[in-house]
Amino acid sequence: MTRSEPLLVAFCCYWCAYAAADLAGGMRLSYPPNVRVVEVPCSGRVEPELILRALNEGADGVMVAGCLEGDCHYQRGNLRARRRVERLRRLLEELGVEPERVEMFNLSAAMGPRFAQIVAEMTERLRGLPPRKFQAVEEAGA
Repeated sequence: MTRSEPLLVAFCCYWCAYAAADLAGGMRLSYPPNVRVVEVPCSGRVEPELILRALNEGADGVMVAGCLEGDCHYQRGNLRARRRVERLRRLLEELGVEPERVEMFNLSAAMGPRFAQIVAEMTERLRGLPPRKFQAVEEAGA
């Protein structure tokens, strides 16, 4: 990864999304190496402050990936995560930061090819955005 490549942080639930990322690696699928996968017990555990911290510390984009809707191992954690991500996207827009930098995805453990595709799509999206500007996020008390 060159310095000009955007850095993507992927918070992946242990049960499905992390397993999909692992499957993508096991299948030796090609996707951009700029993603940093962070395993979490459930996507519902990803607080907005954690996403903002990733952005403030250098990530160009963040994806939260959880189980398929209706299949969360913690019943409704992925639904909670989706609501949080949607609220955070609105806040980022109000602060003048592109909401496209943050996205929620739902995956099953068998969706390794889809994980690779999502990373490639997010990377391409981030390449099309202007350079990061997160001072506004820091000043908002995050």
